[in-house]
Amino acid sequence: MKKPKLIIGKKDVADLPIFGLSGVQVKIDSGAYTSTIHCAKVEENQGRLEVIFLDKKDDSYTGNKVIFEEYSVKKVRSSSGQSQHRYKVKGNIILFGKKYNTEFTLSRRTKMRYPVLLGRKLLNKRFLIDTSLVDQSWKIKIS
Repeated sequence: MKKPKLIIGKKDVADLPIFGLSGVQVKIDSGAYTSTIHCAKVEENQGRLEVIFLDKKDDSYTGNKVIFEEYSVKKVRSSSGQSQHRYKVKGNIILFGKKYNTEFTLSRRTKMRYPVLLGRKLLNKRFLIDTSLVDQSWKIKIS
């Protein structure tokens, strides 16, 4: 018997343990294939990727540097049709009390309301999206 899909809203709050982040605002984006996370700083140094996630204005900002030994570069096309190359790293996210492994591209999202977008690669076959709902996973965590 098939396991029922969880219903997620248009936005939520999640923990990203590998990145050392908790209580991060996320937006559900069924138009995006890969998930994306905002970075204040990304630097390639001797075959390693050094990343500081989020900005000081974000409540979840730690200022900690996270180092990735494994990463790649992916060509991403924005909704306006422009292509750019972004670093891609493996990470995880906790939603509805379960840890999901997925990939994140690293981007500058300074002018965007949400520092994290969750794309179809993570959402497919796991969640149904109801855009009239918000914070479904976070409500379960804090209850």
